Amino acid sequence: MTREDSIIELTDWLQTPPGQYLLTWEQSRFDEAVADIFGFHALQLGLPELAGLRSNRMPHRWLASDGPQCAQATLLCDFDALPFDSNSLDLLLLPHALELAHDPHQALREAERVLRPEGRLLISGLNPASLWGLRQNLGSVLPGQGPMFLPQEGEFIGYWRLRDWLRLLNFEVDAAQFGAYAPPLRSTRWLQRWSWVEGIGSRWWPVLGAVYFLVAVKRVRGMRLVGLERQRKKQHRVAAAPVVARQHHKKSIFENP
Repeated sequence: MTREDSIIELTDWLQTPPGQYLLTWEQSRFDEAVADIFGFHALQLGLPELAGLRSNRMPHRWLASDGPQCAQATLLCDFDALPFDSNSLDLLLLPHALELAHDPHQALREAERVLRPEGRLLISGLNPASLWGLRQNLGSVLPGQGPMFLPQEGEFIGYWRLRDWLRLLNFEVDAAQFGAYAPPLRSTRWLQRWSWVEGIGSRWWPVLGAVYFLVAVKRVRGMRLVGLERQRKKQHRVAAAPVVARQHHKKSIFENP
């Protein structure tokens, strides 16, 4: 299977009822998360079916693709080597981009490189530790289970595994959510009938949703400490000056009645 065939397969799957069910949940998460993130430069890597930046108000927003099959993309680039300067982006979206990257480790390192300190990284991915992931595994190893439920390309990266990768790159996970708790059903009608399970799942078995979404912050701790120390010294000097002036003024009153 070629790289181009893999992406076409994902695109086709996203048009199915479970694909639309998943996209609806993810679109809501991205809309909520990007609305209050400010800056100048934002980038979404892949998945044009999801308008991840539509609720963001940054003046410069791009959608990037790593293949010619994405007619909507305004930027064509390799996710493993982004055409941006280091520390130049305020916001970076990776909706399922790591799953389809040639080298997900390198793609994540590139994300760290192009994001400025305190920049935001938003990631969504399919959760292998879910009913959907279990159905996928059964379809691949057991006879008589029918076709696999999820797209066959790419590598599904577990949530805790991804957190370890982020920690090594000095990212701090600021928020995380799981969703799509319905069983692996192929019918829109049956998925809607199981919509009630979303509230229960998020409360009682939150890490078993079919998809996860997280917001991570790039931390550069040395830069933050230096900045805070300079700010503290500056505030101390500013606060001390009026005290000296008041003492001098009082002394001149008593010496010169």
